[in-house]
Amino acid sequence: MLVLLAGIFVVHIATVIMLFVSTISNVWMVGSSGYGTISTGLWLLCNNTCSQLPVSSKDEASLKAVQAFMILSIIFSVVALVLFIIQLFTLEKGKRFYMTGAVMLVCWMCILIAVSIYTARFTSTVAYSTNPHHGYCFILAWICFCFSFIIGILYLVLRKK
Repeated sequence: MLVLLAGIFVVHIATVIMLFVSTISNVWMVGSSGYGTISTGLWLLCNNTCSQLPVSSKDEASLKAVQAFMILSIIFSVVALVLFIIQLFTLEKGKRFYMTGAVMLVCWMCILIAVSIYTARFTSTVAYSTNPHHGYCFILAWICFCFSFIIGILYLVLRKK
């Protein structure tokens, strides 16, 4: 049981780190231009230098929603990690980690909403570039989506022995 708890803890920490990286880094979409590689993220457009992400007025609300839900997913993931540590030492044997699992599933839902909005609104184009494709941050966000769901379910069914 200790090995299972340690494994879940390590995967949870990895998920938090990947959420930070995917939110902060600016490689959600990558394209090429005559000047080199162009990448866009949630915050900036980067070529040789980074500048403010040009967003049309109709897409601005969608981008703000993606940014907000990714930040919320980080917050909920960190809160779930702290709750897990607290419940690990305060719960009696045989009790379940219901609160930790519920908070992690809220994190999962925030990631789902953020990445779904980004997929629907922003994946087809990269400003001033050709051949747009997904960057590693977009892929990390989907990996975090899977990990947070698995971790949330494991917390709900996990008992301390």
